[in-house]
Amino acid sequence: MRVIFDDPAPNPGVRLFEVSRGGDGGFTGKLTSDWYGAMPMSNITLAGKMLSFDIRNINTRGVPTRRWTATLTDQGLLLEGGIWESTVKQTGRPASAAEFAALTYRDVPLPPLATIAPDGLAATPPMGWSSWNKFAEHIDDRTIRAMADAMVSSGLRDAGYVYVNIDDGWQGTRGPDGELRPNDKFPDMKALADYIHGKGLKLGIYSSPGLKTCAGYTGSYGHVEQDAKTFARWGVDYLKYDLCSGEWQYADADTVMRTYYQMGAALKATGRPIIYSLCQYGRFDVASWGRSVGGHLWRTTGDITDDYKKMSEIGFDRNPKFAHAGPGGWNDPDMLEVGNGGMSHDEYTTHMTLWAMSAAPLLMGHDLRTTTPDALKLLENKEVIAVDQDRLGVQGALVRRDGAVEIWSKPLADGSVAIALFNRGEIDARVAFLPADAKLSRITRVRDLWRGKSTGSGPVKYSVPGHGAVMLRVAGKR
Repeated sequence: MRVIFDDPAPNPGVRLFEVSRGGDGGFTGKLTSDWYGAMPMSNITLAGKMLSFDIRNINTRGVPTRRWTATLTDQGLLLEGGIWESTVKQTGRPASAAEFAALTYRDVPLPPLATIAPDGLAATPPMGWSSWNKFAEHIDDRTIRAMADAMVSSGLRDAGYVYVNIDDGWQGTRGPDGELRPNDKFPDMKALADYIHGKGLKLGIYSSPGLKTCAGYTGSYGHVEQDAKTFARWGVDYLKYDLCSGEWQYADADTVMRTYYQMGAALKATGRPIIYSLCQYGRFDVASWGRSVGGHLWRTTGDITDDYKKMSEIGFDRNPKFAHAGPGGWNDPDMLEVGNGGMSHDEYTTHMTLWAMSAAPLLMGHDLRTTTPDALKLLENKEVIAVDQDRLGVQGALVRRDGAVEIWSKPLADGSVAIALFNRGEIDARVAFLPADAKLSRITRVRDLWRGKSTGSGPVKYSVPGHGAVMLRVAGKR
């Protein structure tokens, strides 16, 4: 039995239903989806006019399968089920042979895994801006140009922020030759790249190894090498590659590594220097293999949100293995929320301090046209940025905890040490900083980076506001 759905739910976009009965009386079948391709059925049972079956779930680890039903009605086959956050209830009709052939999903094999040699890019963590946190998919050419203009006029470019990254929402359809075209919101991607480059900035773009991106736009599945060439021809300098619907095809460590290697190799083959950002939410110990597939940064967690709880959970509690971070490859705890307004000044100070101490990429995520003076001071503090961008490339780490207080240390290339005093509690705390926190026997110089003030050997005690931070650069005797 073959059924086609003319008006499927957009996500997961089930277009075909196919089931057959074998000589032993058992059933086999599958659904075909715009998002996930072939979705095999399991545990199929028939009761009257209703067929029940399981479909593997996605992204919800506690619910590995979902139960679906297909019922014959006077209007056709009624399909009901769900996957992840989507619910399906739609009616289909018998499919002709031509319709079935046109919509049949064809699996595209992955290449064998290999190692991509370092290319010298991302000697320090990338800095720039990305569209998703503020605009989600509601972006266009005019907005991106305006962000570039604001990055220059505000002084952010001169502070080191150079990447202007278009996240999800720019993709259109593929042409007859398979080439991915931007949608109507982006009439000329090459012209946009030229405009960005003319500002002394660099252009970033977004795709997914799946059939669909996270927002439901066209992914790179089956067109990886072609898309890499297209991006290079446009003048793209940065690619964020988000697993999204690719989680269906690539559900284990081997296939995830191979799909990221595939794009990494394709980018390298273009000959254009393109920063490669792996966005697979920290799964499968990505920090241990991100470099080898050509990655320059790799996401260590799920998405950040503009609130202290989520930001601190990502920055403090899910701080990844620092041994894998360094020049050429960086742990990425996601974009900055500074400027979006969901946190207090002290909380944003913690956010910026924590990312700088972690040698994290600094990718702003707010509307640059409306940056407040307070946010600009946080984002443009040259001494804090210098800690993040330090050429030694060591990721800072917790060295001591005292109740709600955490002391972090980060060695720097000139022999000094960055020290951060974090107060995760809600009330002010007096925090004692010790020479041993910096692996020193005696402190000879202390610089308060947020206040811009220096002292000799002290003070060694600081008042740290609730949810706030103090950031120091210290020197002394070993």
